[in-house]
Amino acid sequence: MGGMLSQSLLNLVDAAMVGSLGSQALAGIGLGSYANFMAVALVMGLGAGVQAMVARRKGEGSNELIAAPLNEGLLIALLLALPLTLLCWLQADNIIRLLADDPAVVSIGANYFQWRILAIAAVGCNFAFRGYWNGIHRSGMYLQILIVTHLVNILISYGLIFGRFGMPELGPEGSGLGTAIAMLFGSALYFVITWYAGREHGFLRARPRWHGISAMLRLSIPNSLQQFFFASGITMLFWIIAQIGTNELAIAHVLVNLALFLILPGVGLGMAATTLVSHSLGARKPDDAYRWGWDVARVAIVTLFLMGMPFWLAPQLVLSIFTQDPQLIALGEWPLRITGIGMSLDATALVLTQALLGAGASRTVMSVNLGSQWLIFLPCAYVVGPVMGGSLLAVWLLQSLYRCLTSVIFAIMWRRRGWVGIKL
Repeated sequence: MGGMLSQSLLNLVDAAMVGSLGSQALAGIGLGSYANFMAVALVMGLGAGVQAMVARRKGEGSNELIAAPLNEGLLIALLLALPLTLLCWLQADNIIRLLADDPAVVSIGANYFQWRILAIAAVGCNFAFRGYWNGIHRSGMYLQILIVTHLVNILISYGLIFGRFGMPELGPEGSGLGTAIAMLFGSALYFVITWYAGREHGFLRARPRWHGISAMLRLSIPNSLQQFFFASGITMLFWIIAQIGTNELAIAHVLVNLALFLILPGVGLGMAATTLVSHSLGARKPDDAYRWGWDVARVAIVTLFLMGMPFWLAPQLVLSIFTQDPQLIALGEWPLRITGIGMSLDATALVLTQALLGAGASRTVMSVNLGSQWLIFLPCAYVVGPVMGGSLLAVWLLQSLYRCLTSVIFAIMWRRRGWVGIKL
């Protein structure tokens, strides 16, 4: 939770720094960041795959094979990232131009996006390393490395945005370059620490085996595709909001990052459920695995309710941290209230999604998430927003309702226990 919370705080700090440059800058990096999210989503599934397999090997007592999934995950990350980086770098302008019509917003977004995608390989490796450390029940290491990485990111991004510490003044795109540098630094830090601490578990002691790579791909590809289409859905949501107006697009970037402030700690709890469920199944204790899913979900509901209270009690005060424009604050006030109230209802989906990944049910998770997002929410948002002339508030209310629906679906799936017999 601490690691995921620090990640969302970083997004908020970036938004606050760039927000002082105006609504077009805020909208531009919003589009660039979610286009980048769409690109890196293709390697993000490695984190859940590595974590589930590492935890299962630990539960089985295979000490010398614990890091084998990490070796395979790192190789896959590099092979996927290289062509993806080249493609996105060459097509950055065309990708961002699909999402917005404002020339200033497109220019800022494309430059920001180009810097961010230079770190796709680093992001894939970082997710694989995170899966290893979480899988062996040492998530504190992930938190420590993430905090150091984020501090580096804040310092470099601040220097590059505003021309401080002897760095060039690059404006909004400086935030993208600063983040890319920090991600590469984080990968180097992960490698050095794991080299000394993970050798006994087989880290880089043998070449990845094909059957291990095949198993990793079988577990990770559905989750990566789910992450990709989820990220594409967020990007499509930004396109829908861009049809409503540039001001709506600017404040939506702030609203999404504030929502992540609640979502990511929930995902952090879900990642704990991934390890606990997979470890229990590896030890042949399915009843323990079942109870872990519900116990972690209860903790998440209470935690997200308490964290969301400032959002629905003092939305104007929260939004004023990122912009002083009264029009933007007015646009974001009620959507932020809805986020604060509705997030506790989303907690069950956040946790049980990760718990099911720990059990190996990645295809089922992908089907439910993509079906609810692409077949229900996005078509309804487009009709209610651009077609019927609805406001940002109407779109945000639909989003909360669709997330509540996924919580109900995952709760039913977890209760039926169809995931117990899946082999990894």
